[in-house]
Amino acid sequence: MSKPPHPWWKSATVYQIYPASFLDANGDGTGDLAGIIAKLDYLKDLGVDVIWLSPIYRSPLADMGYDISDYEDIDSRYGTLEDWDRLLEGAHARGMKLMMDLVVNHTSDEHAWFTASKSSKNDPKRDWYIWRPGKVVSGEELPPNNWKSVFQGSAWERDSASGEYYLHLYVPKQPDLNWDNPVVRSAVWDVMRFWVRRGCDGFRMDVINCISKTDGLPDAPLVDHTQYYQPASMYFANGPQVHKYIKQMHAEVLSHHDLITVGETPFTHESSELAAYVLPQNRELNMVFHFELMDIDSPSESPLLRKPWTLRELKAIVGRWQRFMRDDGFWNAVFIENHDHARSVSRFGNDSAQWRAASAKMLAILQITQTGTLYVYQGQELGLKNFPRTWGIEEYNDVATQNYWNLIKEQRQKAQGKEDVEMSDLLDSFAQKARDHARTPMQWNASPHAGFTTGTPWMRVNDDYREWNAEQQIGDGTSVHAFWKRALKVRKAHDVLIYGAFVMLLEAHEQVFAYTRNYGSTSALVLLNFKEGKVEVDLGEAIGGVTGYTLVLGNYENEAIGLEEKVTLREYEGRVYVREALLN
Repeated sequence: MSKPPHPWWKSATVYQIYPASFLDANGDGTGDLAGIIAKLDYLKDLGVDVIWLSPIYRSPLADMGYDISDYEDIDSRYGTLEDWDRLLEGAHARGMKLMMDLVVNHTSDEHAWFTASKSSKNDPKRDWYIWRPGKVVSGEELPPNNWKSVFQGSAWERDSASGEYYLHLYVPKQPDLNWDNPVVRSAVWDVMRFWVRRGCDGFRMDVINCISKTDGLPDAPLVDHTQYYQPASMYFANGPQVHKYIKQMHAEVLSHHDLITVGETPFTHESSELAAYVLPQNRELNMVFHFELMDIDSPSESPLLRKPWTLRELKAIVGRWQRFMRDDGFWNAVFIENHDHARSVSRFGNDSAQWRAASAKMLAILQITQTGTLYVYQGQELGLKNFPRTWGIEEYNDVATQNYWNLIKEQRQKAQGKEDVEMSDLLDSFAQKARDHARTPMQWNASPHAGFTTGTPWMRVNDDYREWNAEQQIGDGTSVHAFWKRALKVRKAHDVLIYGAFVMLLEAHEQVFAYTRNYGSTSALVLLNFKEGKVEVDLGEAIGGVTGYTLVLGNYENEAIGLEEKVTLREYEGRVYVREALLN
């Protein structure tokens, strides 16, 4: 008997669009759906199979659309439901699919559900959200517990009318829904059905592992002695009912359609916890975004700060997930950039003028040679980099950046007893790590504002757009864009890169990441030099001899390199070799 075919979403390339920063068609300075429609041919030509839109629902934009005030309408900044229908039609006509960002751990405080919930303790929707009375300690009223918001300060906001507090894991304008209420869950299923009926092909689910909180909402342990409020993810991530609720979502909605689903699962590195969301027999999600690789350069205090990382650490993380529970059906989401992280060429490559293109291409090879569904973030295919250190704090728009800046500034002012405190070290960190770097407008051409808008852009365009843009790269066969286009074709042409077993080579090497992939009678060999210096590696017997390997992809232009047992890799060089079955 032949094996059943793989589901379509396993070999798909998903392209994430951050709509505000993609393309502005009407000149108001914010990207829109008409702008995305105008670039569908660009996406198809690149090799995109699925377009994932970050939130475009109606929103006050307290957290760039992750605070939703109406799940069944498009924010007027982006267009209308009819524009969405046109986008869907255009994508489908080109053989691409469209997935939406489902943000249902919380709503906006301007959503009709919350307006009703807040209106009275007796309102039928009161328990659609998580309300609690405060507690009195030494005569002072405090929030119900000491949980810290992910975006600083208390995770509770006091409502003066009722005297009670509501929970918001993120900003106060993002109250958390009470998933323990079955009526809330039914309302969420209805939202999902609304979009599936309209033609949506899948969902990326925002912080979906946070929908079930620990019973009793206990105080978090004291780990940060600089403040009263403490990180509490042990009480709100992967909570007691989370799998029950996602299984119910699968039974009620997902199982009735052929959808792509990926859950965002922050605060979680424990592999068994992540596996529970993904293993096919559990009937939950196709895959999850976990952040072990994305957290490699983040100290525990904040992802906006940087700590050094080593290639051995990166190899260990990638290798572990590539091998993890393969035989049980675990499936990876492969990504190295998104809207919440700085640019990969600046973090993991070298964004200097000399090595930017080479290292961006090397990172592309790392991405296209891993098992899992591949996610590419807008501008990654151009090798877009972080904006420069010279930009001041006023250029950073993200609520996470601004809140952390204000917190540290207040702490320093209090400690030093003066207003004017030194903050340049924080700007050094932000220049490397802030979410804002992923949110600068797309660089389409060398015209003003990089061709993103004819108006004033909502966020400043990176300074390098005149010499680093899509138009200039599309005409250049040696560009990062041309390389990504080629690399995606190579991935599609070789199932071994998508489904093959992973074997790490040269595990202790501090400069080279090398591995083989094996699938049926086909083998692939991947060699990646992560540093600026040349390096010789001795493959020896590690791969069972070098005969029969053909180079199918390399980021230096002389493509016809044979494979010897001793290989010299140039600066940031990456190569992929493939060998079909050796005939006796």
